[in-house]
Amino acid sequence: LVHLMQSGGGSVQSGGSLRLSCAVSGSIDSPYSLAWFRQGPGKEREGVAAIDSDGNTNYADSVKGRFHISLDNAKNTLLLQMDSLKPEDSAMYYCAAALKLWADYALDMVDDFTYWGQGTQVTVSS
Repeated sequence: LVHLMQSGGGSVQSGGSLRLSCAVSGSIDSPYSLAWFRQGPGKEREGVAAIDSDGNTNYADSVKGRFHISLDNAKNTLLLQMDSLKPEDSAMYYCAAALKLWADYALDMVDDFTYWGQGTQVTVSS
């Protein structure tokens, strides 16, 4: 059984930065992907960034160059560094884990993600 516990997030002005963390407990057999998704009010959940067990990463076009996903293996923690934040980045953010899935495909395969964090709100004001 895999458990994901999120922390971080909050409110920031446009252009600011925030970091999200997701502590991963339990064992996950490779290959796997860990990812961040977000869901704004009245919108569908969308993939933001993913990293797989080989260290490959994938980003949504809307966040490329501004967000950075990483995995701290020593601490079993998934991180999302978000810089140059924009009001349209405001959403509930979720970390998630999927088995037998590579990062290249992860952002479009939300239904393949079995394990989810509890969500954390990110609000960016203009």
